Amino acid sequence: MNKNKIELKAALYKKISWRLLPFLLICYIFAYLDRVNIGFAKLQMQSDLGFSDAVYGLGAGIFFIGYALFEIPSNLLLPKIGARKTFSRILILWGLTSACMFLVKSETSFYILRFLLGVFEAGFAPGMIFYLTYWYGQDRMARVMATVMLAAPLAGIFGGPLSAWIMSSFHATASMAGWQWMFLVEGVPCVLLGIMALWFLPDRPSDAKWLTLEEQQLVTEDIAPAGAQHHSFRQIAKDPRVYLMAAAYFCLICGIYTLGFWLPTIIREAGVTDILQIGLYSAIPYILAAIAMQVFSRRSDRLNERRWHTAVPALLAALFLAASTIFSTQLVISMVCLTIATAAVWVAYTIFWTLPSQHLKGDSAAGGIALINTIGLMGGFFSPTIMGYAKTLTGSTQAGLLVMAALLLLGSILLVANRLPVRKLNPIPAHGIKTTRKEKVL
Repeated sequence: MNKNKIELKAALYKKISWRLLPFLLICYIFAYLDRVNIGFAKLQMQSDLGFSDAVYGLGAGIFFIGYALFEIPSNLLLPKIGARKTFSRILILWGLTSACMFLVKSETSFYILRFLLGVFEAGFAPGMIFYLTYWYGQDRMARVMATVMLAAPLAGIFGGPLSAWIMSSFHATASMAGWQWMFLVEGVPCVLLGIMALWFLPDRPSDAKWLTLEEQQLVTEDIAPAGAQHHSFRQIAKDPRVYLMAAAYFCLICGIYTLGFWLPTIIREAGVTDILQIGLYSAIPYILAAIAMQVFSRRSDRLNERRWHTAVPALLAALFLAASTIFSTQLVISMVCLTIATAAVWVAYTIFWTLPSQHLKGDSAAGGIALINTIGLMGGFFSPTIMGYAKTLTGSTQAGLLVMAALLLLGSILLVANRLPVRKLNPIPAHGIKTTRKEKVL
């Protein structure tokens, strides 16, 4: 590749990134915040409504049942409907549902709204991952994933203190509790983002009026090199590696949502009682996570290595999450352990998503990514539910945390096993693309 083309590509991807990534990042910040702000609401709504920890854990996790049921259909429709309309529909419906959480009065309404939140948000995260494969080749994917996945740490850094501030400052305003105001204030922006998506997001590079024809062609060449192989969803659904990745992802998700839903409670158990202080302490782990994600994703791209960049962080997350239970009453040591565990699990999560996008090709990859995400996200139901029952039975989060640490250890082992040879998929030619060489085994 000559120097002029290298410079052209660098300028092109800078242009694409500035156009797409900030908007997707903001959308994903609210997606993650509206999933886990229930962790802060718990500090007030649990006593207001008389919910047990088991009820809270089930309500927090039931979101993922709705999500899992509708995720694959949502993603299989994305290439047909287009990303623009798909993301707009998802953002508007989940924003309205999240805002309506302020109406919760009973266990039944709590379960129903959490379930509907999962239904309406279904397909956003895997759809976004698939959408990015339209724009970026594999040599850039880890750092791109790190940029959009930065949403979760940013939601933790700013969302935690914001949620705590809203709950403290607006409590009893207009006869509503602080947790009710939090749901309302944090849900409405998603509706506005959904309306913006209709005008802001092109479906594909060929639809981007802000790209020249030469730039559109360059992107097409970059993401669909000669010899690329595409696969049907039926083939993908029979591929053992898909299920190996899904099992590993399940373990990572258990760790992520254990920390996402229960971190405020864990901090309170360590001796912090003020809601604003809990919000500030909860931001600390996500600050390190944001830094670590950028550093290790760039290292993964530079070395073109994915397996150990996911397996080793998962192992570290398991060890430090387990260590946090030993020092659960010592705030400083416990926070150090939780901070390292949080950063490590988010590094593993971020780089993990380079594996499916590298292995799965064609429009059916949207369904394959959704299949992995659907199976894995059941960890989002399993982890808070187990944590809730363990807390109800023992009065402490320690037993549940040890179970989650064991699952992260298992996830690390499964990620190492991802190198094992599996049955190859039979390629089917994509429209206009010749399949002239064998697809590389990951």
